Amino acid sequence: MSEAKLKRTLTGRVVSAKMDKTVTVLVERLVKHPLYGKMVRQSKKYHAHDESNQYADGDLVMIAECRPLSKTKNWTVTALVEKARAA
Repeated sequence: MSEAKLKRTLTGRVVSAKMDKTVTVLVERLVKHPLYGKMVRQSKKYHAHDESNQYADGDLVMIAECRPLSKTKNWTVTALVEKARAA
């Protein structure tokens, strides 16, 4: 197995950037309800590493799985997909 192991990547919206070098990313996904068949929106929050504190609330970012960096932080921000629009 000479190939590098592929890391999981997710795309989500930054909901909190108040911590130092850490952002909270909300990832939403659509899942079909097992009985009724309706598409249901499910969400989960991940803590992701942001070394330079460059991401702000509302930014759409891509995160990748990495080694554990702290008790709750196992993801790192890899790319900015879309900058937050000014309100």
